[in-house]
Amino acid sequence: MSGVRFKNLSVFVILALLSLSFFTGCNAPKGHLAAFNGHFERFDYENSALFARKKISKNKNPKGEDLLWALQLGTVERIQQEYTKSTETFDKAEDMLKYYDEQSRLADGIGSTIVNENIIPYRGEEYDGVMVNVYKALNFMAEKKFDLARVEFNRALDRQRRAKEKFSEEIHKLQAELEQKQQQDEFSKSNVENPKTQELLAQKYPNLYNFEAYPDFVNPFATYLAGIFFNLIGDHSKAVDLLKESYGMVGDNAYIAQDLRITENVLDGKGKLDDTIWLIFENGLGPVKKEFRMDIPLFVATDKVKYIGIALPELEFRGRAYPYLVAEVDGKDYKTCLVSDMDRVVQTEFSKDFKGILTKAIISATAKAIAQYALEKQDSSASSMASLFMAAYSYATTAADVRIWTTLPKDFQIARFPKPRNGKLEVSPPGSVPLEINISGCNNAIVYVKITANRAEPIFEVMSF
Repeated sequence: MSGVRFKNLSVFVILALLSLSFFTGCNAPKGHLAAFNGHFERFDYENSALFARKKISKNKNPKGEDLLWALQLGTVERIQQEYTKSTETFDKAEDMLKYYDEQSRLADGIGSTIVNENIIPYRGEEYDGVMVNVYKALNFMAEKKFDLARVEFNRALDRQRRAKEKFSEEIHKLQAELEQKQQQDEFSKSNVENPKTQELLAQKYPNLYNFEAYPDFVNPFATYLAGIFFNLIGDHSKAVDLLKESYGMVGDNAYIAQDLRITENVLDGKGKLDDTIWLIFENGLGPVKKEFRMDIPLFVATDKVKYIGIALPELEFRGRAYPYLVAEVDGKDYKTCLVSDMDRVVQTEFSKDFKGILTKAIISATAKAIAQYALEKQDSSASSMASLFMAAYSYATTAADVRIWTTLPKDFQIARFPKPRNGKLEVSPPGSVPLEINISGCNNAIVYVKITANRAEPIFEVMSF
């Protein structure tokens, strides 16, 4: 009897230590993101950069949230127009993405079912990689390093091409791992397949799939901007292909139709590209993730389990800075039109990841519930106390992964028009004071304006060709 008590007491001590450790920081990334977003949404870019920089470890190989903070830092440095620093930071982020691409996700998946997704390093999303290359290309264009910009656009396009195949491979591996785990545990299999869980999820998160997805992992802004760039550097054949693809995704944008028509004429020797300005508007802030908890029916052969719940991430959408910008050119107004809704880009990938996230959350909850039940069955004061700690551990470690690149915009908009005769361009949000931009001394130019909120000062750059 004393041996049994000693064993139970050991279990109690281990669980107590585990519970305490997770109570003190189970979901630290959530708090860190909230603190960073507070700086960024107040337009305090100096402290935003400082905060992100401190979160990146000095390790040879990335860990934890190193990639996430590199993405945040690179964006802030680009806003500050520190192009060299921004590119160097995005280079590091791209190295981290490559490192994770070469690693197996199987061990991560198993670990996350024991605790939660936050113990896994942030590996990035497909749209993260695409936007890293797009932002690097924009940095190089601002510095007139067009050969390097070409490389980055090609990388972005290649990422989009490979993304569908890569995603299918990862889903297949994850499915095989989870199916194996379910077969080992009859309760997990029953819980994952329980239709009542899907009904509860539909009630709690009705808009999960209620959106119009873009084609698999394609960001129309990356494709369109690459088309304009290749047009400007004289690769009109490639530009036509990219603009056709863009028009297929954003068919109601008259500017893209005009770009395609003019570029086809240039390719056929019926005209030239000259004295044209493209206005790019990077607008507002993209989605963040928030956590929601949901009690679910679990098959664990008892009603004595004290806590059964799962925590899932949910996308929360933030606002535009303005509905559009207006460019006044020689007495005529040109209003920007949507080319890419980043909310939709993020939703497309999130919705495809969600089944795996849900399955792992249910398996994790089942394992914790069974452990709690096993302790209850021992029927002693020590095991009863250990069961209480197991319930506390279960609650403390039930946390959703809310890590996401939060400095991305809500949408990208475009306009194209003739270069003003006096070389002065006036750009303004509706009802606001115009921003005067000098674009003299070039044949063509891309004017890039970023506004994160309607109280924010516009940040602009001119990329002349």
